[in-house]
Amino acid sequence: MSTAPFHAAPFDADRADLLSPEAVADPYPLLAALREHDPVHWSPRYRSWFLTRYDDVDAALRDVRFSSDRIAPYRRAKLDRPGADAGLRYAFGVLEEWMVFKDPPDHTRLRKLLSRGFTPRAVAGIRPRVEQLADELLDAATSSGAGTLDVVRDVAYPLTASVIAEMLGVPRRDQDDFKVWSDRITGLVFGGLADDGRHADGASGMAELTGYLADLVAAHEREPADDLLSALISARDEHDSLSHDEVVATGVLLLFAGHETTTNLIGSAVLALLRHPGQRALLDADPQRWSAAVEEVLRYDGPAKTVARVMAADVELRGRTLRRGDRVFLSPSAANRDPAVFEDPDTFDIGRRAGRQLGFGVGLHYCLGAPLARMEAAVAVPRVLARVPAQTVDEDRLRWAPVLLSRGMERLPVRLHPDPPGAR
Repeated sequence: MSTAPFHAAPFDADRADLLSPEAVADPYPLLAALREHDPVHWSPRYRSWFLTRYDDVDAALRDVRFSSDRIAPYRRAKLDRPGADAGLRYAFGVLEEWMVFKDPPDHTRLRKLLSRGFTPRAVAGIRPRVEQLADELLDAATSSGAGTLDVVRDVAYPLTASVIAEMLGVPRRDQDDFKVWSDRITGLVFGGLADDGRHADGASGMAELTGYLADLVAAHEREPADDLLSALISARDEHDSLSHDEVVATGVLLLFAGHETTTNLIGSAVLALLRHPGQRALLDADPQRWSAAVEEVLRYDGPAKTVARVMAADVELRGRTLRRGDRVFLSPSAANRDPAVFEDPDTFDIGRRAGRQLGFGVGLHYCLGAPLARMEAAVAVPRVLARVPAQTVDEDRLRWAPVLLSRGMERLPVRLHPDPPGAR
């Protein structure tokens, strides 16, 4: 990725646009310019603050004044009024129940009840199934004779979506429907700020998915199974439990978040290693480095570009006043390449000394599914590379998703050459 200055002319922070075609393809020069020249930046374009230095992002992720409760204020301001779209109000009501959009004590309660399904022991128990699914997907994708493989569409997305669906107890016959609904919700959560069409489509997808999950929850209540949905229904902590609506909303969250981040992580890992053959050779020589490689991908080009918060109180930071009610975007992508913390941060180096990357967040909202995501990436990426060792990226057809919060590809096509000159 480019490390050249984003602007040849003096940097104009007010014109910074993370959704420009150049920044969607490679956000790091623009993030570096903001980090250097305007680390607490007010964006007129997005009517939001952007924080880009490691220390600021790390501190804000831990600070309860940077609130995760950003759905309820939107609903109250935009949807709790006469004439507001009922479907959209319902969809945002479901989002409002998501643990990731709550502050303590509600967040603490939900996380405690949910955490049992994502222990290292639970994740280790499903690894053989993840390996089997990855092999099946690669068999199907590479046996067509087409000479190409789309890492995102053929492997990363169906693998991660199938894993979380199976964990929840979604029957295989219904998983294709779930993928369609999830894509539509993606538009609701991550779409462009002014795209009204994605709101309507996302609301419709949310209604269909919650209707399906409500029926599935009811079936599991009658006949519990050995899966995560039944575990959510039966979750108990002293005198607490999840309500029916909370189980449904949490199921939607897990189905959505359980594949989105990991799909992006797998794609970025494959791309980074294809673009850095020397690092790939280190892994070939020593497969024990895979854990370190995943951590470096999370730092170098991780799936969390920005994290949205809403100010719950006024905060003074680097001479700026962030007012109560202001929206703030914290950028792990910028923080993870801060030269004040990481030496030579724009270099992809799986052998670098360990540093605390922020790709999965930190503190109360540290990603609950991080062990699952790490495991899936460690299973899928070496299998992709091993099946077609001479693959090359079709750079002209590579497509990054034009969204503000996440960093991931819609397509990662690679050309397969069975017997190229110099193949290993």
